Amino acid sequence: MKRLTAINPLIPALALPLAGMGMPALAQEVADAAAAVAPIVDKGDTTWMMVSAILVMMMTVPGLALFYGGLVRSKNMLSVLMQVFTIFCIMALLWVCFGYSLAFTGAGSAEDATALTPFIGGLSKAFLSGVTTASLAETFTQNVFVPEYVFIIFQMAFACIAPALIVGATVERMKFSAILLFVVIWFFFSYLPMAHMVWWWGGPSAYTAPGGYLFGHGALDFAGGTVIHINAGVAGLVAAIVVGPRLGFGKELMAPHNLPFTLLGGCLLWVGWFGFNAGSNMEATGTAALAILNTTVATAAAALAWAFGEWLFRGHPSLLGGVSGAIAGLVGITPAAGFVGPMGAIAIGLAAGFLCMWFVISLKSKLGIDESLDVFGIHGVGGIIGAILTGVFAAPSLGGSGVFDYATGAVSPDYSIAGQVTTQALGVLVAVIWSGVVSFVALMIVKAVVGLRVPANDERQGLDVTVHGENAYNN
Repeated sequence: MKRLTAINPLIPALALPLAGMGMPALAQEVADAAAAVAPIVDKGDTTWMMVSAILVMMMTVPGLALFYGGLVRSKNMLSVLMQVFTIFCIMALLWVCFGYSLAFTGAGSAEDATALTPFIGGLSKAFLSGVTTASLAETFTQNVFVPEYVFIIFQMAFACIAPALIVGATVERMKFSAILLFVVIWFFFSYLPMAHMVWWWGGPSAYTAPGGYLFGHGALDFAGGTVIHINAGVAGLVAAIVVGPRLGFGKELMAPHNLPFTLLGGCLLWVGWFGFNAGSNMEATGTAALAILNTTVATAAAALAWAFGEWLFRGHPSLLGGVSGAIAGLVGITPAAGFVGPMGAIAIGLAAGFLCMWFVISLKSKLGIDESLDVFGIHGVGGIIGAILTGVFAAPSLGGSGVFDYATGAVSPDYSIAGQVTTQALGVLVAVIWSGVVSFVALMIVKAVVGLRVPANDERQGLDVTVHGENAYNN
């Protein structure tokens, strides 16, 4: 998303000696030059980014863990919590060791000679080499920075939740070791390349430098519609197909065991999503406020669209449907959060809520796939809807922000809805194909190394006892 810009510390130090040598004019020129290049590190922006990072971490543990945990049968509650919790821990370590460098160092630039292509970065910052408390990361405003550690922490939170989302597609039957091995492979070969392709660029100070493949094509993704939601949603769908359905699927009742947990987890996700979307602005500005507003109204619209759609088709508006709709709205607005106006956000929320509902309660049953907790039905479908509609409602004529042109310092006057939708469709296509291929290959590797499924008897007893030796509830 950003290129780190080096600032020469010697320039301001030269001004005082020059003035003492009787060269006030030259000293003033040096001082002016120093002022022109001196980085502005705003404590408000820095604080907002750190708070946003914490909010995003809360989305995974406890938010996602409780959301998923309430949706499974009681005998598998702890297994889901353990999967999400462990994945968070593993990804945090992989991010600081390799992930940050591979996602956010330059492709083909002088900054990182080890970078490979517009599809992946290099290893110049592996193990956070060279990063100190004085290192800076550029925001979206020229000459405005935050500490590099802040940017690393914020992006680490994203990297932790993305693979944890996949868990929902294969709950109650996949080996713990198989899940962990799969998400590690997926992280390196799907998440990191997608993050680099979509978010890596030269920054305001070097916007013409080589960027990620999709960023260079002009794809808009404010906070991760392609990188996280489509990417993880497709991985979940492929995993559900390859692993196969749960024993008794379609014959036995597999209802959620604790919907209050699911509501609590869903609400934690909603609150945390303010950091997810608005924090992606990297500055505490009006655009961050717009992202918070859009995140609120799109989610509300989607929750109502799902609930009332379910009321229409099934005769009852369920709590599960309302919460699922809210998550669909959060997913749908993610790529558009800072690019569209509030009315565009409501339209995206309505579309995401209704269409995800239709997919989950109608189309999925016809496909016969046990994609258990609707990772693809909500994150995949919602991400696709949001990514495409971003191209529509980002148009200034529809209340959107358009596309800012750093070469002219103004919004480009020639925004084309058709052209931007085509570009958005390219981003969707790349995310679907890339994640689909990587996920299938990774599953084949995992199947050959450790196997995919627990024994049938273990599955019948429940994974809490057979895998983790614990019970969520004492009878």
